[in-house]
Amino acid sequence: MSGAVKRFRVMAVIAGVMSLLLWFVDLPVAYLLNNEDWKAKVAWIPFVHGWVYAVYLLAAIQFSVKARWELRRVIWLALAGTLPIASFIAERKIVKTYS
Repeated sequence: MSGAVKRFRVMAVIAGVMSLLLWFVDLPVAYLLNNEDWKAKVAWIPFVHGWVYAVYLLAAIQFSVKARWELRRVIWLALAGTLPIASFIAERKIVKTYS
């Protein structure tokens, strides 16, 4: 179980950082600034965020299966990776409970 917690913990932090970059760097640059040079510099963020979220989902599902959670909690954990701060909160709650 500790390996699943560690994997989830790492992925939750990485997914949280990528969500913060997406929401507070990429989206403002893409929609508020009209500078093509800046848009080109942050164009990698959505691509990397998508792959990181996919790996986050795998880590969350693996942890949930090992913890024998019901589907409602698994969905909650999966959705926690979609908001910038929610993955950090989920990571803290899981580490407190299962470590």
